[in-house]
Amino acid sequence: MLFILLGAIAAMTPLAIDMYLPAMPNIAKDLAVAESAVQMTLSVYIGAFAVGQLIHGPLADSFGRKPVLLIGIFFFAIASVLSAMVNSIETLMIARGFQGFAGAAVAVIIQAIVRDMFDREDFTRVMSFVTLIMTIAPLVGPLLGGHISVWLGWRAIFIILTVIAILIGIAVLRKIPETLSEKNKQSLRFGVVARNYLSLFKDPVAMGLILCSAFSFSGMFAFLTAGSFVYIDVYGVKPDHFGYFFGFNIVAMMVMTSLNGRLVKKVGSHFMLRLGLAIQFLAGVGLFVSLLIGPEFWQLVLFIALYISTLSTIGSNASGLLLSHYPKMAGTASSLSGSLRFGISSLVGGLVAFFPASITLSMVAMMAFCAAASALCYYRFGRTA
Repeated sequence: MLFILLGAIAAMTPLAIDMYLPAMPNIAKDLAVAESAVQMTLSVYIGAFAVGQLIHGPLADSFGRKPVLLIGIFFFAIASVLSAMVNSIETLMIARGFQGFAGAAVAVIIQAIVRDMFDREDFTRVMSFVTLIMTIAPLVGPLLGGHISVWLGWRAIFIILTVIAILIGIAVLRKIPETLSEKNKQSLRFGVVARNYLSLFKDPVAMGLILCSAFSFSGMFAFLTAGSFVYIDVYGVKPDHFGYFFGFNIVAMMVMTSLNGRLVKKVGSHFMLRLGLAIQFLAGVGLFVSLLIGPEFWQLVLFIALYISTLSTIGSNASGLLLSHYPKMAGTASSLSGSLRFGISSLVGGLVAFFPASITLSMVAMMAFCAAASALCYYRFGRTA
């Protein structure tokens, strides 16, 4: 039951991203703006999410996991209501930024809670199962969002996000204990926080693992930014069918995540991380080659699914290796990792949206680049963890 609840909490962010992906073309038409402007609302969300993690991590290390988590969920719900009420793209960007900042508390604190409760290998195993449960959100999200946008309009998507946040907040209040012990609480002083972040930045192994995870995730975000437009506008997929193709990616990730959870205790986090990076690199090469010859739709779908299948394997193992080195700064380490992950993703999404005339080219090229950069960061710096 605890794993299911942790997975549901962690699913809030993917839901906030994935549910409105099929509705993005409709949002652009309704608000009478360019498609690139709607794509930027996703980058704003992720940018605010990145900044928020830098703040929420130290707060969680000082005041405890539960109060910061509850406050984040509360403001996430408020931002969802505001997103449903907007009448301009500028207001939607502000509301989405507010939502991303609040949602950052959830992502940081889930990893810190699991790290408080389990050692390195068990952390990876538990996070794999939490991620497996969490993947139901991006599997259901685009399907649900696509149908809701057709039946009820895109604003109803944010109303549903509000209800979900309220229900999860009640469950956290009743079922999640405080996992940070008094002896592990960090003093919330600017100098201490700055020194903690500096110690992470100065550690090449830590930064190698953080950037490995960041670039891996950023490649997926290139798809999130452009995928609905590529599939719907370029290849003619219907908006309410987009979720099925997106679901194929998530099924692939569920299979790989399940494999990681079963094998990591036997072969170790480094082996599974290397396996995930190898598969992701092959997917990046496949995307790049298909780009050169002119990608058929089935090639695009296959290589994107192969890329996305590795995300939880790379992310959970890189996080397990990182946090095992900083048990007393799990919140801060998770905060920096998440901040750079989503900060780089925001930049990648912005670059993809900056070239709307060649949206397929920019998406595929960026995914291939991120796969190579992820592998390079691990093998150059992170493999000695």
